[in-house]
Amino acid sequence: MQFTSTPRGARLARHLVAQRLCEWGYPYDSPPNETLALITAELSANAVRHGRVRGRDFRVRLIGSGVRGGETLRVEVADTRTEGVLPAVGEIPEAPRLDGESGRGLYLVAQLADRWGSVAREGAPGKDVWAELRVERPSFT
Repeated sequence: MQFTSTPRGARLARHLVAQRLCEWGYPYDSPPNETLALITAELSANAVRHGRVRGRDFRVRLIGSGVRGGETLRVEVADTRTEGVLPAVGEIPEAPRLDGESGRGLYLVAQLADRWGSVAREGAPGKDVWAELRVERPSFT
């Protein structure tokens, strides 16, 4: 899914991920949906605020894959900004200052996700920041 690098685009990304998860059997009010929607919101907001390149969009990809009776849900947010330091896989950012106005996004992602990290995009400028959540597969009755 491709979105404009605007706050509206970030909101739409969060809503569409929540909708897709609901279609996959994770209702809006379920912990997996709420958690992954929040992670998507944070990563999308970072793509808009820190990864924005004028005239270029950001992309969101949602993947579900089964693992031993459970499932791994993965969200990837790609932006086109090439400069900046990419966090290492699993790196936990420094806790934000209580009186600080920013710096909570990646810290929150690190606390909520089972795994997360970033990689330089192949074949295109920018980076992919991703987060994974291990969940029980939904039961359909």
